[in-house]
Amino acid sequence: MAKKVLVVDDEKLIVKGIRFSLEQDGMEVDCAYDGEEALRLATENVYDMILLDVMLPKMDGFAVCQQIREFSSMPIVMLTAKGDDMDKILGLEYGADDYITKPFNILEVKARIKAIMRRTSGTAKQEDSKVLETGDLKLDLESRRLFILGREVNLTTKEFDLLELLVNNPNKVYGRENLLNLVWGYEYPGDVRTVDVHVRRLREKIEKNPSEPKYVHTKWGVGYYYAQN
Repeated sequence: MAKKVLVVDDEKLIVKGIRFSLEQDGMEVDCAYDGEEALRLATENVYDMILLDVMLPKMDGFAVCQQIREFSSMPIVMLTAKGDDMDKILGLEYGADDYITKPFNILEVKARIKAIMRRTSGTAKQEDSKVLETGDLKLDLESRRLFILGREVNLTTKEFDLLELLVNNPNKVYGRENLLNLVWGYEYPGDVRTVDVHVRRLREKIEKNPSEPKYVHTKWGVGYYYAQN
C-alpha cells in the first residue's frame, strides 16, 4: 500500500515541488495551504507523514501540530524558514517529530521522510517480543501503543521510540548524545536539548508526578534511565 503524506505550506511552488518528487517515489500526497485546511485534512484522514510549515495563514503550524497531537500520533515534520534554535525546539515542544530548515534540498526531505517511515512502520523482530510489560506499563510494539493500567496514553513517534529503548534496557543509563544518536539517528541535525524536551514531555504523559518520576529517571551529569520496578 502506498504511503500517504500531507504537505502543508502557503507557498504553492514549494508544495508543487515536494508533491511531484514524492509522487515520483510512489507516495500519495494531499496538499493544504493554510492551517485550518491542514487540521481538517488531518482530522479526516490517516497519514504516514505530515510535512507542516510553521508560518501559515489562519492558524500557524505550531497550533496545528498541537491540535493534531490531541487525537493522533501521526509523524509530523516541521518546515521552518527561521534558523533560530529556539524555533526548532519550540516545534518539538508542540509534538513534532523532526524539523527541516528552509531552504532545503528535496533529497534531504525525502531521506528524512523515509527514515522516519522506516522507524514507525517497523514491527518487533520476534513473535514473543511484540508486547513489553513492566510495572503498570504495557507497550504494544506492533501497533506502537502504550497502556498504563489498561488506559491508552497517546505518544508521539519519538516519545514511543525513546520509551521503548529505555524499557528494553532497564536501569541502563544513556547519555543525552547517545539517546540522540539511537532514537533520532546520527544524521539528525538537532542538539541534545531535543532529548531533554522529549523526556520532559514523556514524563508529563506517563508519570503521576513528573517532578518525582517513577519510571524515567535522571542520573545527574550522566543521562536518563528507566527504573525497573
